Amino acid sequence: MALIKGVGDFFGLDIGTSAVRAVQLAPAGHGQWSLRHYGYAPIDIKTSMSNSAEARQRLSEAIMTVVGQSGIKTKNVAIGLPSNKTFITVADVPANVQAVQHASMKYQFEKFIPIAVDEAKVDWSFLGQSFHDPAQQEVLIASTPISYTEERLELIEGLGFEVVAAEPDPLAMIRSTLIPGTKDAQLIVDIGEDSINVAMTYGDVPRLVRTIPNGLSTLVNSVVQNLNIEEDQARQFVLKFGLSPDKLEGRLVTALESTLDGFVSELSKSVQFFQTRYPTLAVGGVLLVGYASTIPHIDQYLANKIGIPAVAANPWQMVSTPQDQQLAAVSSEFAVAVGLAQRENKV
Repeated sequence: MALIKGVGDFFGLDIGTSAVRAVQLAPAGHGQWSLRHYGYAPIDIKTSMSNSAEARQRLSEAIMTVVGQSGIKTKNVAIGLPSNKTFITVADVPANVQAVQHASMKYQFEKFIPIAVDEAKVDWSFLGQSFHDPAQQEVLIASTPISYTEERLELIEGLGFEVVAAEPDPLAMIRSTLIPGTKDAQLIVDIGEDSINVAMTYGDVPRLVRTIPNGLSTLVNSVVQNLNIEEDQARQFVLKFGLSPDKLEGRLVTALESTLDGFVSELSKSVQFFQTRYPTLAVGGVLLVGYASTIPHIDQYLANKIGIPAVAANPWQMVSTPQDQQLAAVSSEFAVAVGLAQRENKV
């Protein structure tokens, strides 16, 4: 699913909150790829969050540095759209809606998106017959403000690139993270710097996508406040010790507990909502992405709290990669970039 259809040779570009990431893949058989090029550069959060001319200039320089150092030559790029700028939902619609002309299709979905349809870029994908009513079918609907997409396209195309696809980050994340052919429903949790992307999937496609407005920075702030230490040290503690009960005499876990309880509550609500909509489907596992896959012992913590087995996901699972220590150090952060690069070319 994309807001602009992809064509030809391209690379995936993830402009994240704390880093810019680029990936170009080559097909290597059915559902398999090999890594051609990748690039990575950290950026300041103020650069990614600000819309000032100075911030845009710094961001542009970071993108050109990443692409230049990666060795990517193509100008075609598939870009990610951050979850705080997109809205994704699954709805039931009459089966005959699919016969409506494509040009007027988005007006069929006006009641499902949070902004006026004339102010939104809308895309959709039909998922099949509704689980509730055989006369209905499920449709995955994604929207983003036209003003934002035009702004992002202007930035990227102003650097000499051709944007061939634009896709919400959570959908790209699902593509790289989910193990194809998984029978049970899966809960995918991607902890980023300032937000958490949550997706419930079944049949290799998303059935629920939402964003929780806190992330690693929220955990770090809890440690700063509760242990009265500097932010840099708190971040180091979270990433190095995580939820290890024997570290710092258990004080770190205690400092994180209230924040994590709120986080777990939101995850539990997602599971409950999914099971209400799909009461016959079992949730077989939790796949952890981003910081969720690297914070020590968070998998055990979530499994115990939610009652569903949790494991770290590998966004490179279908990609052949060379031995590269630099990539290994940040590989867990590439779920969106890899997912964008794995998009099927469509003429």
